Amino acid sequence: MQLHGGLLRVRGLGVLLLGQSGVGKSETALALIARGHQLVADDVVEVWLEEARVMGRAREAIRHFLEIRGLGILCIPDLYGPGAVAEQTPISLIFRLEHWREGASYERVGLERPHETILGVDLPCLVLPVRPSANMATLVEAGVRDHEQRARGMSGAERLDARLRGEGPR
Repeated sequence: MQLHGGLLRVRGLGVLLLGQSGVGKSETALALIARGHQLVADDVVEVWLEEARVMGRAREAIRHFLEIRGLGILCIPDLYGPGAVAEQTPISLIFRLEHWREGASYERVGLERPHETILGVDLPCLVLPVRPSANMATLVEAGVRDHEQRARGMSGAERLDARLRGEGPR
């Protein structure tokens, strides 16, 4: 199966960036690469199931390349070194980037994480509104860190909820 998006390893975690063409997926990927994370695929992500995990990689013809409007095609290992790319990764988290819409409802608390299903596997999915002032790379990194915390049983949203109900430390 192929998806239109970008795939990176952020803090060792496979992160799939999805969204309409022109929303900023590749620019977000480039900012993450510049911060030391790894590109797996840009534009077309090949996905398959392996041992009940959704795996992703780039098509061979475009592997290690990133297209940025205004710059053109970039060869990531040439610019950032061979460590800036990875051949494939299990996908653990999805970020769906969408253009900011006035009046749209976006998650503000985060007690529950929505999911999307790829190849029969439910994966957590966060919707991030893209605005001119937003630093999408920072938001993706924060989302990955939060995902890691939740995997260890810690959630900022749950901690605040417990505190407000008088059940947790102040």
